[in-house]
Amino acid sequence: MGGMGAVYRARDKNFKAIRLVAVKEMISQVTDPIIRKNIFQIFEREANILATLRHPAIPRIYDYFTKGERAYLVLEFIHGKNLEQVLAETQGFLPEEQVLGWAVELCDVLEYLHSHKPEPVIFRDIKPSNIMSTLQNHIALVDFGIAKVFESGQKNTMVGTQGYSPPDQYRGEATPKVDVYALGATLHHLITLRDPQLEAPFSFAERVIGEINPNISKEFAAVIERALEYKPEDRYEGAADMKEALINVARKTGTLLHLNIPAATQAATRGVGVKPLWVFACEDELRGAPSYHDGSLYIGCYDNNLYALDAANGAFKWKYPTDGGIPGKPAIFEGNIYFGSEDKRLHVISTRSGKVVWTYYTEGPVRSSPRIAEGHVFVGSDDGHLHAVSVNSGRLAWKTEPGAPVRSTPFVSNEYVYFGSESGDFTCVDFRGDPRWRFKAKRAITSSPLVNDGVVYFGSMDSAFYALDAQSGWVVWRFRLGKGSISTPAVHQNLVYTGAADHIIYCIDMRSAKEMWRYTTDHQVTGSPIVHRDALYCGSVDGSLYCLDAASGRLRWRFQTEAPITGTPVAHEDMVFIGSTDKKVYAFLA
Repeated sequence: MGGMGAVYRARDKNFKAIRLVAVKEMISQVTDPIIRKNIFQIFEREANILATLRHPAIPRIYDYFTKGERAYLVLEFIHGKNLEQVLAETQGFLPEEQVLGWAVELCDVLEYLHSHKPEPVIFRDIKPSNIMSTLQNHIALVDFGIAKVFESGQKNTMVGTQGYSPPDQYRGEATPKVDVYALGATLHHLITLRDPQLEAPFSFAERVIGEINPNISKEFAAVIERALEYKPEDRYEGAADMKEALINVARKTGTLLHLNIPAATQAATRGVGVKPLWVFACEDELRGAPSYHDGSLYIGCYDNNLYALDAANGAFKWKYPTDGGIPGKPAIFEGNIYFGSEDKRLHVISTRSGKVVWTYYTEGPVRSSPRIAEGHVFVGSDDGHLHAVSVNSGRLAWKTEPGAPVRSTPFVSNEYVYFGSESGDFTCVDFRGDPRWRFKAKRAITSSPLVNDGVVYFGSMDSAFYALDAQSGWVVWRFRLGKGSISTPAVHQNLVYTGAADHIIYCIDMRSAKEMWRYTTDHQVTGSPIVHRDALYCGSVDGSLYCLDAASGRLRWRFQTEAPITGTPVAHEDMVFIGSTDKKVYAFLA
C-alpha cells in the first residue's frame, strides 16, 4: 500500500468455513508518546467512520486493533487485480465500454462518499493502484488512505499522488472536486495508456485523447476533459453530475444496455430495456409466488382469491375465493391445486374447474407452502405444527410440534421431511412424524430448506446461512450474511444462491462456503432466487425483478414494478413470471 505499512492476505479462524480477509498494517514511526496517542485516536475515529460505510464498491471492515507502534484493519478480501496491474498486462487500448462502466461505478461510490453523513468523505487519492477490478469486472476502492493519519505529526505533507491530484489539492483544499479531477486523470490514463506521473503536472490539455486513442468517442473524451479542468469551478459540480454525463454518453453511443454496472448505480437507467410480455391486474397485493402447470399460471392474492391465468397471454380463466389472503406458492398434483390461506385452511381445488375438492382446517394461518410426496401433503401452520395430510382424503395422518409457527415450506428427501420454525428450531422427521434430529439457530427460520447431495441448506434471521448434514444435522459449514434471511435457496451446478435483508443476493460455493459473487439491490431481498438455464431471477423489496448471469452475477436486465416484490418468480421454457405488491402479475421473455 502507499505510505507506511503492508497488506496481508489472511484467514479468519472465527468461522469453520474458510473466510479470506485482507489485513492492512500501518506503522507509526513517531517517538513522542503524546503525538503517538493522538495518532491512534485519529486512526480509531477514522476506522469507525469507515465501518459505517455500506456500498458494493467499498470493502467491508470486520475489525481493527493496535499493537505497539502498529495498527491493523481487517477487511473484506477482494478477489481481482488493481487497475495498475490491469494496465501493465494490457496489450493495446482497453475497450471504451469497459472503461465507461468502471467510470460510472466510480462516480457512484464517490457520490456516496461525498454525501456521507454526518461528514462527507473525500477519498483524495483516486488512481489505478487504489481501484480493484473484481472477478465480476466490477470495481472496488481498496485504500482509504488511513495511513495519512500517521503523517499528522509531520509538516508539509501533501496527501495524494502527483499527476493525479489537482492544483487545488496542493493548496490543501479537500472538496469533492479534487476527487472529480483525480477520477478524470485516472480515466485519461486508462484510455490513453499515458501515465500522468511521468508527465508534467496539469498538462492533460497537451495530451489530446482523440489524437492518442482514436477509438474513444468524442462524447466520452469531452466528459474526461471537463473533469480535468484546471480551475475547480470549470469541472463538474460533483460525482453525481459526472455520472449523469457518463450515462448520457452511453445512451448516445448505444452502449447503455451493455454496461456491466450493479443495481446500486442503475437509478438513471431504470425503465430502459426489458418490457413485460403481458401484465394482469388483481385487486390487492401479490405477496406469494406463482406456479406454472400445463399452460396455466396459478397465483394467490391478498384479495383472498387464487387466480388461474393463461400463461401465454395473461388472459383470465377463473378465480377461487377463500376467507383470507394467500401468502404462499401453490403446489400442483394430479389435476389438483394445493395452497394455504390466512383463513387457517389448506385448500384443494381442481385445476380444470377451480371448484373445491376438499379443505383441511388448522388452528392458525397457513403461510407455509405445501409440499407433496408419497401420497401426503406436508404443510406448516402458525398453530405451531407441521401437518401431514392424505392427498386423497384430506384426513390428518400425523402432525409434529416444533413449538412455534411453521412458515418454512418443508422439503422431502429420502423418506425424511425437513422444515424450520419461528423459534429457530430446524427439524428432520421421518414419514411417521418421528423426530430424527433437531438443530437450533439463534433466531427464526422462515427460509425454506433445500436438500442437495446429502446436505440441507437454509437461511435464518440470525444472519447465518447454514449447510447441515442431512442425515445427522451436524454443521457442514455456515456462511455469515450481512443481515437475516427468509429467502429460500436455489442451487445450480456447484453454487447455492440466497437473498438477505442486507439488500444482497449471494452466490456461494457449496463445497467450500466461499463467496463467489454478491449483487446489491436497493432494498431487502425477502423473496427467493430461481435459476433458469444460465440466468438467475430474483425480486427485491426495491420493487425490481433482477435477471443476473448465474455464473458471474453480472446484471443482464432489471425491471422496476410499482411496489415491493416479496415473492419468488417461476420460469417455464422461454417465459418467467412474477407477482408484485403493486397488485399485478408480470410475464417476461426469459
